[in-house]
Amino acid sequence: MSDEIVLIDGNSVLYRAFFALPLLSNDNGVHTNAVFGFTNMLLKILEDKDPSHILVAFDAGKTTFRHKTYKEYKGGRQKTPPELSEQFPVMREILDAFGIKHYELNQYEADDIIGTISKQADENNKKTFIYSGDKDLLQLASNHVTVGVTRKGITDIDEYNPDQIKEKMGVTIDQIIDLKALMGDKSDNIPGVPGVGEKTAVKLLNQYGTLENLYEHIDEVSGKKLKENLINHKDDAFMSRELVTINRESPIEINVNQLSYEGYQSRDLIELFKTYGFKSLMGRIEGSEEEVEREDITFEKVNQFSTDLISSEDNYLIMEMLEDNYHEGDILGFALVNDQGQFYIPTEVALNSAEFKAWVEDEKQSKIVADTKRLKVALKWRGLDLKGVEFDLILASYIVNPSNNNHDLPSIAQSYGLVDVSYDEEVYGKGAKQKIPEDEVLSEHIVRKGWVARKLYPTLKEEVLKNEQEELIFNLEMPLSLILADMEYEGVKVDVNRLEEMQKDLSERLDKIEEDIHNLAGQSFNINSPKQLGKILFEELELPVIKKTKTGYSTSADVLEKLQHEHEIVEKILLYRQLAKLQSTYIEGLLKVVHDDTNKIHTRFNQVLTQTGRLSSTDPNLQNIPIRLEEGRKIRQAFVPSQEEYVILAADYSQIELRVLAHIANDEKLISAFNEGKDIHTQTAMDVFNVKEDEVDSLMRRHAKAVNFGIVYGISDYGLSQSLGITRKEAGQFIDKYLESYPGVKAYMDDIVQQAKREGFVETIMKRRRYLPDINSRNFNKRSFAERTAMNTPIQGSAADIIKKAMIDVMDKLDSSNIKAKMLLQVHDELIFEVAKDDIDALNDLVKKAMENTVDLKVPLLVDAEYGTTWYDAK
Repeated sequence: MSDEIVLIDGNSVLYRAFFALPLLSNDNGVHTNAVFGFTNMLLKILEDKDPSHILVAFDAGKTTFRHKTYKEYKGGRQKTPPELSEQFPVMREILDAFGIKHYELNQYEADDIIGTISKQADENNKKTFIYSGDKDLLQLASNHVTVGVTRKGITDIDEYNPDQIKEKMGVTIDQIIDLKALMGDKSDNIPGVPGVGEKTAVKLLNQYGTLENLYEHIDEVSGKKLKENLINHKDDAFMSRELVTINRESPIEINVNQLSYEGYQSRDLIELFKTYGFKSLMGRIEGSEEEVEREDITFEKVNQFSTDLISSEDNYLIMEMLEDNYHEGDILGFALVNDQGQFYIPTEVALNSAEFKAWVEDEKQSKIVADTKRLKVALKWRGLDLKGVEFDLILASYIVNPSNNNHDLPSIAQSYGLVDVSYDEEVYGKGAKQKIPEDEVLSEHIVRKGWVARKLYPTLKEEVLKNEQEELIFNLEMPLSLILADMEYEGVKVDVNRLEEMQKDLSERLDKIEEDIHNLAGQSFNINSPKQLGKILFEELELPVIKKTKTGYSTSADVLEKLQHEHEIVEKILLYRQLAKLQSTYIEGLLKVVHDDTNKIHTRFNQVLTQTGRLSSTDPNLQNIPIRLEEGRKIRQAFVPSQEEYVILAADYSQIELRVLAHIANDEKLISAFNEGKDIHTQTAMDVFNVKEDEVDSLMRRHAKAVNFGIVYGISDYGLSQSLGITRKEAGQFIDKYLESYPGVKAYMDDIVQQAKREGFVETIMKRRRYLPDINSRNFNKRSFAERTAMNTPIQGSAADIIKKAMIDVMDKLDSSNIKAKMLLQVHDELIFEVAKDDIDALNDLVKKAMENTVDLKVPLLVDAEYGTTWYDAK
């Protein structure tokens, strides 16, 4: 560890990360893009600098001592988007896990805290690095202090010392404050002198040295208008200098010696990274060397399985597999734990035993397991059909504690204070260093999982019963896990030739579009190079510059969309990018996961991931296949029936979340609109824009649709403005008008928040809970996010419950019929089947009836069902 100090401007870096990265959220709906960018930068700093001391400083509030000097200081700034505000508490949580101190001081800004600490360090000749998202802190640079300013994105950083400041900016370190005083700063509403930009300010300071000397020689300044502005705005210039000067004597209650950094506990960070979906950062966390005292256990290695090992009481069966993909992974062994003892069963012993097979497949022999679906699929690939599962610990953990993203046995055990089993990362390592340990270590690890499973069972079952969630686990999630297992094992057939044709066609089309772009540009260039593209668009073709970056012109998608009508080349570039992503991410991605022996894709449905209860899928993620672009929709042409004389049938709910909203909110206007079969988006447009039905145009309907679905997902004025390309004020007016038009929805939102404040959680119509620990927080950002979550979770979660119950109802009826059909996929609100042509009408009737009658709401559930020779043709 080097003897170096790192100081980070928390607010500035988070803001930069938020606007530099796409608006991302984890599976629980928490926005994470700013935190992800900040954390990525933080890891890079720790790797590069290995500091001995570190601090992240934050602004304490909107009002500072500078407002006494100038009331309009930072007055031009828009309100912080809630999608960013809610990330500040998350960032502090991440910093705590890193063991990094963070600090804020009322009436002072992060700059002042950093300025004061860096002065202490400088006076002690301590090497210090400061990191910020803007250049305000350059005034702190010295022979011992280097200031890093994020340049492109968040991890590309320009570092400045006094020599580099002179070289890059044309002024000395002592002139930085006067430079800012003359230029002003629109982002902070610092006036400066009108008409004086950076070039003019540098020229004046090179000529006169200081602000005082400039005004002492004001008569010598050339340029009538410039001199006039300087004279008329002299007070503004000196006031601006006062505003931009960092207070290096702030009354902080910490000093540099209190910022020592001892490193982090990898386990804490790994858990948080899992929670917030930072999978790409996991490999950069060093393994924990922490030793935990665990209770000694004894177990027997089974060389020949027999029924003597089976108890008449509870039997806990655990399967160990290192790979996430249980369709292909190797089984490392089994644990059987019961009142007769703890047993380790090697894979070959279990799979070669007729007695083990008979026990596994006996419906009357109950088993308590962890992840039924994983176990059933893995065994099914090996010729065993799991039956008789009495309880699933993973599903129970998910139901009683959905905010915990890590429902593997060690994580569940830790959450209940049981430290008697290691995390998998501790046993196997991670990334390139991952390996299977020697047999003695492996067998004990597997048996310990069975051992804690036995300890967890009564606790989890009691919590399920206490929460009145036995229907949810026994009649919804557990039956569904068996259905999903069969769907995953069955897989869906893919026409590999069709995919390869698409790949070839897209390649040829991309070549042609590239040729057209080069012809329109008048020269060849690398379309994927922002620098080369920017030069073509804004210098050669002289298109209007929308946004510039530190390295040149911005060619981001939002910029190009604004330029579409300026030149034919822009539309072709946007199309080129979309098709290139389709080619690399989806077509090539699907080809990689097709099983050679079956020509099928066997996705994995994630049943314990989202707090709303929705399913997602992995390897491949079938919910992400883009369908707005026709070329993306055509990818569905590759999904075909597995048998001759069969077709694909797709059935999906129509506007299920809005129907659930009408039911839960009990809003008369919404209920009436759905019961009368009206187009809900047209109806909303009529209400919001106060027009008649024949006056609703496509733009009005599009805006109404965005507001409808935005309400369901708890969208803010910022989020809506981004999706519609309108101002935040206009977006806010849309939302307000919607809530005026549908008073039942407004009352529901108010009531559900109050209920959440009283009870600490909200529920779906099937009693799926989501706990909201921040609903009564004194922290505005935490509380606001919890309130939005309280509003939208019952809607999204109930819709998820309904489609799950519909799957069970459909399969119950299908299994008792003579219809030759199989359920293949669930994608959002859509169920995909393959069915014999002779049974199309019978399946269509069965599916629609089951789905539309799976629950009784105040509005009808409607299902659209179509069929065709491919998934594409079924729409």
